[in-house]
Amino acid sequence: MHPIMDFFNLKMKKNYIILLLTALLFSSCGSFTNLYKHMTKDRDYDYMYEAAKEYYVAGDYDKAILLLNDVITILKGSDRGEESVYMLAMSYLKNKEYDIAAQSFQQYYTSYPRGTYTEFARFYAGKALWISTPEAQLDQSDTYQAIQELQLYLEFFPNSRYREEAQNIIFDAQDKLVEKELNAAKLYYNLGSYLGNNFQSCVICAQNALKDYPYTRYREDLALLVMKAKYELAYNSVLSRKAERYRDAVDECYAFKNEYSESANVKLADELLKKSEAALKDLPDDLVDDE
Repeated sequence: MHPIMDFFNLKMKKNYIILLLTALLFSSCGSFTNLYKHMTKDRDYDYMYEAAKEYYVAGDYDKAILLLNDVITILKGSDRGEESVYMLAMSYLKNKEYDIAAQSFQQYYTSYPRGTYTEFARFYAGKALWISTPEAQLDQSDTYQAIQELQLYLEFFPNSRYREEAQNIIFDAQDKLVEKELNAAKLYYNLGSYLGNNFQSCVICAQNALKDYPYTRYREDLALLVMKAKYELAYNSVLSRKAERYRDAVDECYAFKNEYSESANVKLADELLKKSEAALKDLPDDLVDDE
């Protein structure tokens, strides 16, 4: 059970009368507006805090957010102040307002680095950032930040209950970064020789992604692009560079076949290998021997 819910359970008997009255008031049409006006007019912050908890437990996060934003400054420095900041962040998260949830969790663990909920705030800050990340083709600043948040979380709390989930999110986030690079490499490949040597750019882009993220689930896709681009690079080269580049293509074909021996793309690797070796045989001896 989440610690904030444990706290609520322990407090439930003590706050039963207040919560019951709150629930009764909330049951009538327009009652929240009237109640909110009454509480803000009388500056009844204790009652607003208890009401916010009731709304939180009931899943009415919009009302909980409204009330908590009113009491946080007043309660700052108290146990209730710490809990109100964390509960506000959780309310934003559950309300699917992920950007502001991440900011609120960061505010919590910055203000309370040794607080009751610091472990959870660090995890949820990263998770909220990850959920809010855009499609791979768009800017991935939030993805980098989510990875950083969760890596710090794992450093601070290596044995946390959310360790496995945090690691899985990091892997998924890294794959999204790789997907962006894969899309860029595909674009270079499809551009071919248009306005420059795009095959070389494809190779560089894909190889950098493989170097940075060697365990990505897109590894074969990247390796396939490298192999195809190296063959096209050799095929489209000037005569003086063909031997060198065809040899490079041959090496890449063998490397692909060794690593992905069960892949459906081995047939293409065999085809490119055969073409590359045949092209090497057709080159003038002086060009081949000079290499």
